[in-house]
Amino acid sequence: MKFTRLVSALALAALAAGSATFAAAEEKTDFKVAWSIYVGWMPWGYAADTGIVKKWADKYGITIEVTQFNDYVESMNQYTAGAYDAVTLTNMDGLSIPAAGGVDTTAVIIGDFSAGNDAVILKDKTALADIKGQPVNLVEFSVSHYLLARALESVGMTERDVNVVNTSDPDMVGAFQTPDVTAMVTWNPMVSEILDLPGATSVFDSSMIPGEIIDMMVANSETLKDNPNFGKALAGIWYDTMAIMTANDDTGAAARAAMGAASGTDQVGFEAQLAATKLFPTPAEAVTFTDSPELKTTMDKVRTFLFDKGLLGSGAPSADVIGIELPSGEVLGDANNIKLRFTSTYMKEAAAGTL
Repeated sequence: MKFTRLVSALALAALAAGSATFAAAEEKTDFKVAWSIYVGWMPWGYAADTGIVKKWADKYGITIEVTQFNDYVESMNQYTAGAYDAVTLTNMDGLSIPAAGGVDTTAVIIGDFSAGNDAVILKDKTALADIKGQPVNLVEFSVSHYLLARALESVGMTERDVNVVNTSDPDMVGAFQTPDVTAMVTWNPMVSEILDLPGATSVFDSSMIPGEIIDMMVANSETLKDNPNFGKALAGIWYDTMAIMTANDDTGAAARAAMGAASGTDQVGFEAQLAATKLFPTPAEAVTFTDSPELKTTMDKVRTFLFDKGLLGSGAPSADVIGIELPSGEVLGDANNIKLRFTSTYMKEAAAGTL
């Protein structure tokens, strides 16, 4: 099965119409976490299945229910509506859906960034410049759309130089095999399948914009404020699982095989996707990335893209409409309307061994 990491304009419209109800934060003991299938998020399902989630929840006297969603957008919608306390998503989607929907959201864990999992692929052409004038099939307003914009920028072009054709992700492989499709932007596992087809060449991928497509676990900011042990438990779960998954032994291999099977592939396929992922297996590595000045540059590019596409809310006057707080305390945008926060607090506690 293939799942979409995308911005849902329909979801935003529903939120703007007031269909979402936001749960009031309070001190509590029961928490719900949503996740969806993607190489960087498979550890959450494994942790739930193997008792790691329960271990850390028990340590803090809480319960954590981890639920897999087959629909990525629906998982974000449910979180935004207050049905879940935390959810896996990308930095772009965190800004465009819960933050733009009015939910103050904090990135608790920065797990990885795409380093080749997302790619621009041409048929019977080998240079990115050859994309000019071509129809480009992709999931509109997704990270693929963002990757296309960054690719075009790298060769002095804009979206006006191509014709974007909205295509659903399950149709990508089949579409590439039709005569009319000559250019495509998508992500793994579709990338790997398409590159095995005759005439397919990757001319730009996410390794060329390192650190811009970030995969995270986020939580409701008020819930974290009232229940810091929830954040501590999430960090403990993640790094316990990372230690197992990345181990160069039989236990690590078995974990990767289990995650591969759960995502519809096998150990070899899963490890191939991991190779195109810049994973942060230790909290120290994640802290270094999160606290780096490059995060500000990345989020400025992301918010500009979203504003240009009309995805920061109806009638947004500028990309500054939503405040983005960085770990340093600096704010991009409106400091009176902070809705997306990056913090290294819980990752630093994990690094220090004080969870």
